[in-house]
Amino acid sequence: MKPTMAAPALARQQEKLLAQLGSAPNLLTILRLGIIPFLVIAILDGHFVTALVLLVLAGISDGLDGLLARMLHQRTVLGQYLDPIADKLMLCSLFLVLTHVGMVPLRVTVLVFSRDFGILLIASLLFAAYGLRNFRPSLLGKANTVIQILTVTVVIISGIWSGAWLGETRRVLIDGTLVLTVGSAAHYAWLMSQRLRAMPTA
Repeated sequence: MKPTMAAPALARQQEKLLAQLGSAPNLLTILRLGIIPFLVIAILDGHFVTALVLLVLAGISDGLDGLLARMLHQRTVLGQYLDPIADKLMLCSLFLVLTHVGMVPLRVTVLVFSRDFGILLIASLLFAAYGLRNFRPSLLGKANTVIQILTVTVVIISGIWSGAWLGETRRVLIDGTLVLTVGSAAHYAWLMSQRLRAMPTA
């Protein structure tokens, strides 16, 4: 009896998942995920104009999916997880490939990866052990994401044009990424410790 009773519930979950995947905002997020390998290939081949165009398209899709989710009332649980995953995957891929071609210092990419992996690991452990969820980005976290986006954009532009002002802007953004990556990681650790302290003891 149990398998036959579970089958309709599983079918409903699958239908719900397919419906969420087919929503306009989530389709745009999936499109953004599909851009990543072509963006990486363009940078590896030294086609920075193509890379910049793809990055702009990814940015437009990122803005549109949130706008459509609000306008069409299509905010989904899948979208809440898929959208930040797409953003992080794109940024981490860009830092990795730009380091590979010698345009971003290795220490920056190591810190970016370490921060994101550390936050993901701690959040997963807290969810598994205590059921804690909804780790919303802090102001420092949002600022860190913004400066990372600006950094990879300026670095890609520097592969197309050259100039003293562009080189200085690139240096300032890379230094800012270093500072905010470390600062936001420490801030997240503090926020998580505060949530743990606020939990009732058994």
